[in-house]
Parts: sequence; C-alpha cells; structure tokens
Amino acid sequence: MTIVVPRIPEDPLRGDLRLKSRMEMLQDSYLRAVAAAAGCTMAKPDPDDGIDWVLSHNSGLHTVDSQIDIKVQLKSTYQYNPNPPNGHVSVKLSNDRLVFMAAEPVIIHRILVAMIIPKEVAAWVVATHDFLSLRHCAYWAVLTGLRPTGKEETSVKVSTANVFDDIALCAIMKRIGAGGKP
Repeated sequence: MTIVVPRIPEDPLRGDLRLKSRMEMLQDSYLRAVAAAAGCTMAKPDPDDGIDWVLSHNSGLHTVDSQIDIKVQLKSTYQYNPNPPNGHVSVKLSNDRLVFMAAEPVIIHRILVAMIIPKEVAAWVVATHDFLSLRHCAYWAVLTGLRPTGKEETSVKVSTANVFDDIALCAIMKRIGAGGKP
C-alpha cells in the first residue's frame, strides 16, 4: 500500500517591490474589475494630481449627459480584519487632499474608495478553476463637507455598509446621470 503525502508548495519567489506599491497595484486591480463589470471606462490622470482614476459611464438613459464621469481616490490599509465590527475602516488623507475631495460645488463628483488588504501578500489573491478572488474588500464614501481635524492629515472613516462593487458603482453613476450626487 502506497501512502500519498500531499505536496506542500514552496513559497514563491516574490519580487522586491515595496509593499506600498504592491498595495496600490492590488487596489487598481480591484477597481478595474469593478469598473469592467459596471461597463465603465477608466483613465489615469497624467501627471497624477492626487486623483487616481477617472471612471466614465455611458448610457442613453442618463438625463444630464450620456457620459457621466467620477473621480476616484484610492486608499488602502492592512490594519483591519475583513468587515470590522465597528462598522467602518479609517484611512488617512493629507489635509490638502481632504479639502480637494470635500469641495463643493463640483462638475465632476469625487469618491474615496478605501480597501482593506490582508497583511500577508500570499493571501491577496486566490485562484481556482472557477474564480479569481482579490482579498479583502473595498468601501466607498463621499467626503463632501468634511473638514480637516489633524495638523497635516486627517483620519477619515468609511462605512463598511458601502461595499464598493459593480452594483454600487452602477447606482452611483445612475444617481449622477439623473442630476444627483453619488
């Protein structure tokens, strides 16, 4: 009788790219997947002026314009487990960035998308024959009206009730397309 011992894979040889750059790439991938499912195009401002992406949503059912745009600022943290029990995730924004994101009135609305990322890089991506999973989750918030509270940066709370997925993005674009706010 032969006993089969499961093979434990070696740790892959990961590159030396700094953690912050990796986190930014994972966030971009999450945003790309959500935008694709929602039927949006994406543009990266060049040079980067603090806005990470501009998403565009075209629909003949929009009443203010057939193409609706939204500016997206991405932030991430690995300080939380998925779905924190306090109902929010906090990320830090420079006060200048917060003032920009909170300004009104605006022609192109702005949202903050905050993603909780596992601390261990090996847990970021899970792939099977049925799916590719990016872990953990991102949440969105409108910062209109917020004011800085810190000396140079401010901690902003984003509700975990606002899961950022394709359904949420479509609803945001529909509201803006009808002349409303995100």
